[in-house]
Amino acid sequence: MKALVIATLALLGSASLHAAEVDQALVKQGEYLARAGDCVACHTAKGGQPFAGGLPMETPIGVIYSTNITPDQSGIGGYSFEDFDQAVRHGVAKNGSSLYPAMPFPSYARVSDADMRALYAYFMQGVAPVARDNQDSDIPWPLSMRWPLSIWRWMFAPSVAPGAVAADSDPLVSRGAYLVEGLGHCGACHTPRALTMQEKALSATDGSSFLAGSAPLEGWIAKNLRGDHKDGLGSWSEAQLVQFLKTGRSDRSAVFGGMSDVVEHSMQYMSDQDLTAIARYLKSLPASDPKDQPHVYDKQVADALWKGDDSKPGASVYIDNCAACHRTDGHGYTRVFPALAGNPVLQSADATSLIHIVLKGGTLPATHTAPSTITMPPFAWRLSDQEVADVVNFIRSSWGNQGAAVKAAEVAELRGNDLQSRSSDDLGPMTGK
Repeated sequence: MKALVIATLALLGSASLHAAEVDQALVKQGEYLARAGDCVACHTAKGGQPFAGGLPMETPIGVIYSTNITPDQSGIGGYSFEDFDQAVRHGVAKNGSSLYPAMPFPSYARVSDADMRALYAYFMQGVAPVARDNQDSDIPWPLSMRWPLSIWRWMFAPSVAPGAVAADSDPLVSRGAYLVEGLGHCGACHTPRALTMQEKALSATDGSSFLAGSAPLEGWIAKNLRGDHKDGLGSWSEAQLVQFLKTGRSDRSAVFGGMSDVVEHSMQYMSDQDLTAIARYLKSLPASDPKDQPHVYDKQVADALWKGDDSKPGASVYIDNCAACHRTDGHGYTRVFPALAGNPVLQSADATSLIHIVLKGGTLPATHTAPSTITMPPFAWRLSDQEVADVVNFIRSSWGNQGAAVKAAEVAELRGNDLQSRSSDDLGPMTGK
């Protein structure tokens, strides 16, 4: 009998140990999936505790503050798995109210049941609880009413269909589709939205609007991720795209704006196989514009600048402020200062991102494989609206680039509140007025 008891206890101990190992494996998997979904970027306020919410997000209807998703009672500590699933994949909070579509539940509707279980395990067991009450969103009435959101969900949110992506003969493309269309929710930023705020397409099968680029939000344009050469990824190789996602920099470009957070908090932690899957899937998307052609370098401006000819409008501003890093030939320095010649960000129809980065500057985030942080300084303090417009137009029309011209009034509008917050003594002649 004693031997039987000992054997039984040993079996129970072994089973408990196995269960603990399984739980930890599930938590670890959930942590990876939370990284892939970049949950921390939206649900962490600047200087705040991870996942405790409070980050203000500008939307066309007002400012929405992200919620606390730590396992504290002020967060999601009282959520069952079913409550968690209703919020993440259905857009319904535990109290039954509908979530604003700033929460990308239309994309998360594709997340598999197994991945949902892993995410729940991570947020309940792998995240530190933080006591922080959620902040009311700053949205004017009647847009602040929640009940119309249930109608919005009925009209525009897809039914939950775990793993519902088009199958491809290449398993990496299928995996990439699952990550991009689902957990990665790339379309939430990179797909244009209708007046009723739904994404015009949720997958590649929904048409050419999917990932075709967005309208300006918080001073940035989420660029076209389709196969267009002019303003998309048509001229990028798969390897260049993987490198960009992993490090925030490549032979062709450098990360900026909200995508910096995606690289810093999400992409750099993903496996090379998943990054390759994402890149291969994106490279499978055809161009939005059937007449799109590859960039052809034109050395006319480079030759003129080499000879000291800065007569082209904006050329002298470029020489004084930009050429030291981006060079007079527009080629920049590989993985340090991005090339301007043929850069698709600079040739998009909307120049908001370029104007914004000239005014505000930007910093490349440090990653595990590219630990250096490289900063472009802001130029709002020293360049007038007209000078910014001139140099932006110079960049968008040189070295074979084909971006449309912008006006000083567009620069003034983006400078906007930043100028109003400074005294007239500080501004001097730099307003361009």
